[in-house]
Amino acid sequence: MREKITGHLLKGAELRKKVAEKFADVIEEMARVIIDAFRGGHRLYIAGNGGSAADAQHIAGELVGRFRYDRAPLPAIALTTDTSVMTAIANDYGFDEIFLRQVKALVTKGDVLLAISTSGNSPNVLRAVDYAKKAGARVLALTGKDGGELARAAEKALVVPADGTWDIQEIHITVGHILCGLIEETIFPEGEK
Repeated sequence: MREKITGHLLKGAELRKKVAEKFADVIEEMARVIIDAFRGGHRLYIAGNGGSAADAQHIAGELVGRFRYDRAPLPAIALTTDTSVMTAIANDYGFDEIFLRQVKALVTKGDVLLAISTSGNSPNVLRAVDYAKKAGARVLALTGKDGGELARAAEKALVVPADGTWDIQEIHITVGHILCGLIEETIFPEGEK
């Protein structure tokens, strides 16, 4: 077991190094897009399935609540949290519509949609991305493997160079934390409220 533990941790460290070398600029650009949207009075919407749904909620929680220090809340909404809305849409229109219907109802020009998909090919995420772009929202993506359709559809995409869903998700939440830190310290320097 010890070898498996150290092997997993060391593999994760090597993957973080690869992402740092290849995607630091992309992470900075993503942070700037979100910061500009917040400063312009717009919102961040986040969508994903399964573990990516949990990441969406986690990131929204850090921005609405707090990350490193107390400050005013930021308007971040995970499109994965309203079970009544999601199940009604899935029942009436199909699972592929659960994010699209919410994006149609909520997202406006200048908002940002952060789409999370380990494969980059989740139909419900891709439908939401397509509509968000038409609505004039900025679209950012966290994905993995070869990036899938999502990497090509997004304005900015971070494609984790791994095949294992668990490896990709570990990097996604790390990047989510980095984004939250950059956003918080830029909009609220020294904990301004």
